[in-house]
Amino acid sequence: MSLEFRHIAHAYGQVQALEDISFTAPAGEITCLLGASGCGKSTLLGLTAGLLRVQQGEIALGGAVLADMAASPPPEARPVGLVFQDGALFPHMTLSANVAFGLPKERRGEADGWLAKVGLAGMGARYPHELSGGQQQRAALARAMAPRPQVLLMDEPFASVDIVLRRALRRECRILLREAGSTVILVTHDPAEALDIADRIAVMEGGRIVQFGTPEELHGAPANAAVGAIFSGAQIIAGARTEDGLDTAFGLWPLASLGAGLPEMLPPGQALDLLVHADRLVPVADVRGCRVRDVHLLGPRSRVLLEGAEGAAISVETALPVDAGKTYSVLPDPESVRAFVRSSALQATG
Repeated sequence: MSLEFRHIAHAYGQVQALEDISFTAPAGEITCLLGASGCGKSTLLGLTAGLLRVQQGEIALGGAVLADMAASPPPEARPVGLVFQDGALFPHMTLSANVAFGLPKERRGEADGWLAKVGLAGMGARYPHELSGGQQQRAALARAMAPRPQVLLMDEPFASVDIVLRRALRRECRILLREAGSTVILVTHDPAEALDIADRIAVMEGGRIVQFGTPEELHGAPANAAVGAIFSGAQIIAGARTEDGLDTAFGLWPLASLGAGLPEMLPPGQALDLLVHADRLVPVADVRGCRVRDVHLLGPRSRVLLEGAEGAAISVETALPVDAGKTYSVLPDPESVRAFVRSSALQATG
């Protein structure tokens, strides 16, 4: 069943944690809430789980209201499973007992089968402290999936697992979750994780959803420079439209070098946020250019950190020789820059 958020707002005292959140997590898909700490994603998860009461708006499951200002069923009364960052297994219970805990008596014999589905076959008699971090997360996933919840909520489920295992575990989890058919909401601060596992991503900032869509949509048509930087690995620099190009802290970039990346018909003086990739920038020796702050060899290429006007910094990856004693201007390769009209939110945060 699809999970729908309708104009959700939530505050902790005078602090507004969520503001007018509206989107639909499609049935049987994995939807990621992506954002930095404090953006409101865990609050939204808590409202869905029943750990917090809805203050404004409503949450619907399959078209029927699950929770609103008038009614907020407790977690045990909702068709929702939870997987936390630390797994939260009962330490005094075996894995089989952990998985069987939320099942009716007639289904408790299924526990070992669910453990096998997550790669823990034959380990039902072990206790949580006898497992690695990755194995504990697998057991927590089995416990959450065993009751066959209509909705599965996952709060940073891979954060405590080492990075190599994390990649393999989340890809395996994606297959398991899609096969189970539950509607999944997964909270993460890691863009790579969101891209690895999600069917749709809600990018959150300051209690709002900045953009909601598939990974392809967010990568190909970002709503602003911040979203574009998240999914493309580009860096954001400030620029201003001039009569014949862009004025940046790293030199004047002529229009001819910007290809289709510059919105047409912008007035002179228009403030812009520019997405630029380090490996698509060319350092050019220039006595009026930027100071070299650092040169780091990356095999056949070097990563160069340049300091421009007013302390602005930019990274350049190049195979060209760079002399730390010289100054350089920076020019982008044609078609490599994406420009966005600077938003008030970006201006406020810098």
